[in-house]
Amino acid sequence: MRVSLSKSNRSFSAAPGQSVLDAALAAGLNLPHSCKGGNCGSCRARLLQGEISYPGAPLGLSVAEVAEGWVLLCQARARSDLLVETCETVAADQVQIKRLPCRIERSVQVCHDVMVLHLRLPAAEDFHFQPGQYVDVMLPGGRRRSFSIASPPHDSRLLELHVRRVAGGEFTERVFGGAAGNTLLNIEGPLGQFVYRAPVAAAGAAPAAPMLLIGGGTGLAPLNSIIRHVVGHAIGRRMILYWGVRSERDLYADAALRELAGKAADLRYVPVLSEASAQWRGRVGLVHEAVLQDFETLADVEVYASGPPAMVAAVRREFAARGALAERVYFDSFDYAPDVLERQRNSAATKS
Repeated sequence: MRVSLSKSNRSFSAAPGQSVLDAALAAGLNLPHSCKGGNCGSCRARLLQGEISYPGAPLGLSVAEVAEGWVLLCQARARSDLLVETCETVAADQVQIKRLPCRIERSVQVCHDVMVLHLRLPAAEDFHFQPGQYVDVMLPGGRRRSFSIASPPHDSRLLELHVRRVAGGEFTERVFGGAAGNTLLNIEGPLGQFVYRAPVAAAGAAPAAPMLLIGGGTGLAPLNSIIRHVVGHAIGRRMILYWGVRSERDLYADAALRELAGKAADLRYVPVLSEASAQWRGRVGLVHEAVLQDFETLADVEVYASGPPAMVAAVRREFAARGALAERVYFDSFDYAPDVLERQRNSAATKS
């Protein structure tokens, strides 16, 4: 089937059973997307012509949106030729998606369920990415696992990934089971459009809006890349990072963030624990609620939110009610890969 994009002269082929998003990425078109699991709504597009089907009911669309012709490209399968209206914020000729071999040069377990991997790419290959983007680690059978790049583009000698352990996860169990130095991987990227937006420079323009960064768990990774990019280039933008985790033992980057905030005058760091111990003297509760406690209005900030789907959904819903402008709210929703979700559903059904 042929899929055409209404806002450009671009089109691509989609094989039977292949998601429209995967077909676009295979054709070198980096369309908006995030979780790839049908939850976050980042890949939402309007279907102007044609017919699609879903392997299961996606959660990222309301009944009203479906009635208005919206579809989720990460789940949609073409049943005919399609005409789709979507944003193409990064055109095909502005990003080069590559599939490259790499090796794990170093792996460090930084807390009970997070491993930091440092990947070395071939010396002869250039790999250019924007702060906030991610790579896919390729697995047998064409399956893949997505991980945000935590290192900034100007320090790309090694790509830093934050890998959280998933019970029964094919890749994460391998990593925590001893995949260490010189382990070979194949990656594809850079991918994603959750990236740092530089302010438009203009004579007499107002100062750039402060950046409000909200991370949940390993959703810290792309925010870490963005922060290190801004600090490393002395861009001078005011940034406030709220990082939410469950308990003290989950604060795997706390020391590094405190050190960075101590050196960078424009960065403030606020850790938030949802299940803190009695000894904790910092902020408690849900991370997005901590932000709402501190800001009466969010009309004058840029929001970068990265973490679990429930956190991202709460940010989008509740920040809008506090005045956040939709065009200045950027988000990256972390979710399990579809085959992991299917295994978890099957396991739950077996145990029930």
